[in-house]
Amino acid sequence: MKATSKHLALFLILGLGFSACAQDQPSKDLAKEKSTYSVVKSDSEWKAELSDQEYYILREKGTERAFTGDLLNTKEVGVYVCRGCQNPLFNSSTKFESGTGWPSFFDEIQGHVDEDTDVSFGMARTEILCHECGGHLGHVFSDGPQPTGLRYCVNSASLDFEVGE
Repeated sequence: MKATSKHLALFLILGLGFSACAQDQPSKDLAKEKSTYSVVKSDSEWKAELSDQEYYILREKGTERAFTGDLLNTKEVGVYVCRGCQNPLFNSSTKFESGTGWPSFFDEIQGHVDEDTDVSFGMARTEILCHECGGHLGHVFSDGPQPTGLRYCVNSASLDFEVGE
């Protein structure tokens, strides 16, 4: 009987551990459905236009390694746009040094960034997506500077930079 209790306890612990790490699909309550984006392309079209890393991040919701992005240290005046569709997303005046290893902004260009709930990796986060093509940009957190208190943590590979504002 004791062995059975131990097996049951082990089974419950392992079952809970695996379910905490399960990657659920994000809810669609905040973001637009894929078919409602103004820029819609097939996977083959995206793959033809984007590098492997850009495709992985923008279309498969990947993340680049910290401190490796080509726009992390950009200090010029301009606008950061979606690499997938050129939708303007962030003004350089809202960029700040967060120390996280990814370009960070305290505000978006209003109406150009969508949010969705991301429950991957056993935690709930707010994913940010391009409003025009649905490309994955990164996540937004509530530990940024004033005036918004937000930190839009963005993958460099999801962005292009246009000099001038």
